[in-house]
Amino acid sequence: MTQQRNKWVSIWGNAVSVAENRPERYAKDITIRYPVVIPFAGNAVRLTFDNYCGTEPVTLNKITCCYNGVFYPVFYKGEREMTIAAGQKAETDPLELEVKAGETLQISFYLADFTLMRSVVFTCGPLSEGMYANGDETENADISIEISRKTHLFYFLSNVSIRSGAENRTIVCYGDSITAQDWPDYLTLRCRNEGYDRTAVIRRATSGSRILREYSCLTYESYGLMGSRRFDHEVPTDGADAVIIQQGINDIIHPVGTDVNAFRPMSDLPTVEELIDGLKTYILQAKSYGYRVYVGTLLPMGGWRTDAPFRQEMRHAYNDFIRTTDLIDGFIDFDLALRDPERPDWFLPEYDSGDHLHPSKCGYERMAQEIPAELLK
Repeated sequence: MTQQRNKWVSIWGNAVSVAENRPERYAKDITIRYPVVIPFAGNAVRLTFDNYCGTEPVTLNKITCCYNGVFYPVFYKGEREMTIAAGQKAETDPLELEVKAGETLQISFYLADFTLMRSVVFTCGPLSEGMYANGDETENADISIEISRKTHLFYFLSNVSIRSGAENRTIVCYGDSITAQDWPDYLTLRCRNEGYDRTAVIRRATSGSRILREYSCLTYESYGLMGSRRFDHEVPTDGADAVIIQQGINDIIHPVGTDVNAFRPMSDLPTVEELIDGLKTYILQAKSYGYRVYVGTLLPMGGWRTDAPFRQEMRHAYNDFIRTTDLIDGFIDFDLALRDPERPDWFLPEYDSGDHLHPSKCGYERMAQEIPAELLK
């Protein structure tokens, strides 16, 4: 009997944040391409493009999906072009296509006219690299290196879902730059290597973002939207049944006082209670979607440029709440896993990227190993 595949499940995803405002923030006559590894089989593909942070409409003049060397046109309301209003997102028409686990989709889209490249996110990891090229290369399998360049900036494409079996599901990883970097990719590889073959892992994370604050100034607006504008927009996802939240460190380390930085007043520093209340809001929202909720403790930050005893005290109090609350389904003690037992406010040297805030590649791999198996099954 043929297996029923009638459930939409996200297999790839990113948040959408604010691009750094530069004079060259418009692009024209450019193709952008992103690879997507398929975790389980399906019989249709649907793409979501998001202009949430944009202030002007965006038109994608051509979208293609390449699978096993064949390019398939992707349509929106029956048309090749897709225009997304400022602040909005849109889904393509389903592309009826049989896809298999372990293979790769290449998603390409072409921007013919001047386009404000404002809705974007930076991500990195072993599975997170795209490319852009001059001209319309949406149906070229072998784009010349002379006209193309690799990128870790992901513009507009925020989600890829496939129509699949009811047994398949998605975990959403939500957070800031630490989650925008490698550990969700390593978790995807762990699922593949350890046989968790019905689980997809997607990332909803933006560098510099905070739970309770955001910047309105041109200098720092690319640090992203506050949680009250992000969580409900990003976390509800096709086929998702669980979310891992790891956020709060930027709320603690950003404020330094206007005598040091005009845009970072100490009035931005929350109390621990306010920060915990912000996390509770996330938890309640996620529960309203029917998700299981896991929360990761904040990592060591000893040696970071704004490290101070009062900030460490806040971090410890916030982590203590995460470890003891009964509001969540479980906690993931990233802090315990990566800290130096001799200096618990610091990373173990092999887990430190060198800036004393972000983990090394080895540290990110360790984070992925800390995710409980019960969440991956």
